[in-house]
Amino acid sequence: MRTLFRNYFNTFKGLSREVWWLALITLINRAGTMVIPFLSLYLTDNLQFSFSDVGWIMSAFGLGSVVGTWIGGKLTDIIGYYKVMVRSLLSTGVLFITLQFLDTFASLCIGIFLVMAVADTFRPAMFVAMSAYSKAENKTRSVTLIRLAINLGFSAGPAVGGLIITTIGYDGLFWIDGITCILATILLVKVLNPKVSKPLDEFKVDNPKSVYKDKPFWIFFIAMVLFGIIFLQYFSTMPLYYKEVHRLTEFEIGLLLGLNGLVIFILEMPLIKWLENSSYSKTGLMLFGAVLVGISFVILTFTSWIGILIVGMLFMTIGEMITFPFSNAFAIERAKRGNQGEYMAMYVMAFSVAHIFGHNAGMQLINYLGFNNTWFIVTFLAVLCVVLLIFLQRYLKRNTT
Repeated sequence: MRTLFRNYFNTFKGLSREVWWLALITLINRAGTMVIPFLSLYLTDNLQFSFSDVGWIMSAFGLGSVVGTWIGGKLTDIIGYYKVMVRSLLSTGVLFITLQFLDTFASLCIGIFLVMAVADTFRPAMFVAMSAYSKAENKTRSVTLIRLAINLGFSAGPAVGGLIITTIGYDGLFWIDGITCILATILLVKVLNPKVSKPLDEFKVDNPKSVYKDKPFWIFFIAMVLFGIIFLQYFSTMPLYYKEVHRLTEFEIGLLLGLNGLVIFILEMPLIKWLENSSYSKTGLMLFGAVLVGISFVILTFTSWIGILIVGMLFMTIGEMITFPFSNAFAIERAKRGNQGEYMAMYVMAFSVAHIFGHNAGMQLINYLGFNNTWFIVTFLAVLCVVLLIFLQRYLKRNTT
């Protein structure tokens, strides 16, 4: 057992102090975003919106994410990642607190759009900061550490969120979201101020290649949009499936979602360390992860046994913890060809676009076709994602530029 623990902790060796601080800031911030997985339930149960209305509101969520990510990438290349992160976190805290006072369809569309537009300027800046504070050989593991922080916060967040909902209601979630964003800002200013932290891999390309002319990256972008649409069903339509079909309570839903973060926290770093040392390519690993996530949906149609929800969650979790770190590492590698903020903004924007279409499409599909038919369609999208990644893999083998 001692050897097992020692080997586990050895997978974290070599990461810079700044990356650890960035992970802690992300943990604090993510622990407070417990509103997000309960947003569809909040809108249907608390505010009595229809599935169709919730779909459009969640599209505003995605559109705000796209706008914020694009702006964040541009600002990161202009004023630097530190200033973008500080301003984004502080403003997001204030906006989250304000969001609880909106209760009409139009105001919620506008409010959620603004929250996400401000919040997601943080994401490309954070990835550029992580790359700057990481040595070349540690970048994939640095990505994994950040994801561990996200998922550790996420594993605690929904469980605590479900408990808060059953005791003091949804309003408390918005206050916690806002306060934790503000706390994360204070920590960021203290430990990652340019006066006290030094980049390890900061560079400027003399003649940067535009991400918009990088054909392999666009194939990758479309594949990630599809993967994002599939993955996001676990945080919009899937909680409704748990409640409507399997009659789970909010607290039980929180525990099931929390299982995702817990498994990632325990297994992802050793898994990524092992896969990094294997002969598998990044694109090969991404497509394998997409296959597993697709399987997590189709198996739900096989049986009404409640245990299949755990099996599905485990398939999704393993697929997620393979695809996300290696897709992020692929994007960082391609970003060496141009402006890093622009490239990382496009990578994050793939998932923002997925937010626009994924939540709304999922809501409309379950509204008109039911849950099982929706899971078949989502599985088909997973197949398309895998086909694109196979094409990307073959394209890269033929073209080295």
